[in-house]
Amino acid sequence: MIDTKAILSIAKKTIETESAAILNLANLLNDDFSDAVNCIIAAKGRVIVSGIGKSAIIASKIVATLNSTGTPAIFMHAADAIHGDLGTIQENDVVICLSNSGNTAEIKMLIPLIKRGNNKLIAMTGNLDSYLASEADYILNTHVEKEACPNNLAPTTSTTAQMVVGDALAISLLEVKGFTSKDFAKYHPGGALGKRLYLTVSDIVRNNQKPEVTINTGVKEAIVEISQKMLGVTAVTDKGKLVGIITDGDIRRMLNKYDNISGLTARDIMTSNPKTIAVNVLAIEALELMQNNGISQLLGVDGNKYIGVVHLHNLINEGIL
Repeated sequence: MIDTKAILSIAKKTIETESAAILNLANLLNDDFSDAVNCIIAAKGRVIVSGIGKSAIIASKIVATLNSTGTPAIFMHAADAIHGDLGTIQENDVVICLSNSGNTAEIKMLIPLIKRGNNKLIAMTGNLDSYLASEADYILNTHVEKEACPNNLAPTTSTTAQMVVGDALAISLLEVKGFTSKDFAKYHPGGALGKRLYLTVSDIVRNNQKPEVTINTGVKEAIVEISQKMLGVTAVTDKGKLVGIITDGDIRRMLNKYDNISGLTARDIMTSNPKTIAVNVLAIEALELMQNNGISQLLGVDGNKYIGVVHLHNLINEGIL
């Protein structure tokens, strides 16, 4: 059994080898990278990303990243392309082909077919002397000195380099296109990430009950309102205008202060100038406001009009927190 120290040493060496290679990629960038970005932006079609073996897996990940950041992309396995899937490539598409060696048999068969269609070809390769590099319109250099594999055989560092350059390409396209968080939300409507980008306070408030009393409401009735609406608070209004809030904390302070509460009204125990939030803002902003003020509820408003309550538990249930 290998001891912990030896295993950690292997892991550390792997990470150090790959991180050094990643840092060197910045030195390999040249005009071909920016020309490739401009080529994709100018293209009227999609980006077709292809590869073989481990490079195919990285190609699939790059496609996912491009699609999620506003650049339409399709994955095409190089082996499948030469056996019927070549029709994936349309007239105005740009093709990115991944191959560390640039000389695999499938890639050599695929490239002439791509060139026959007059599609622009972007090579992502670690071998500038390869067939792929010689035939490409633009070359994204992913050269690494060695794989993390001790036998220098298993694709490890080289595939990591491909993924990083793919990310650099996607983010460059994102920024040049001015792709915003609102655009991002369109492509990520599900899950916590999507909700952070599109869920508003209004979306939450409208599903809650609306606790509300007037300044002249008796304390007992105010407590009943808080209990029935199950949000831990009630808004206090005067002729429709929001003037205060009663929380569980206000009730505790009242009980400590008064022996007889029978004559008290909401006005006597409320907290004036309560924290509010516009219902048209993102729910994530409500969370930030709660955290900054150490509170668990906010009153949602539309201008001066009280709309309802957003509770910390709502944000937890929605996956915002």
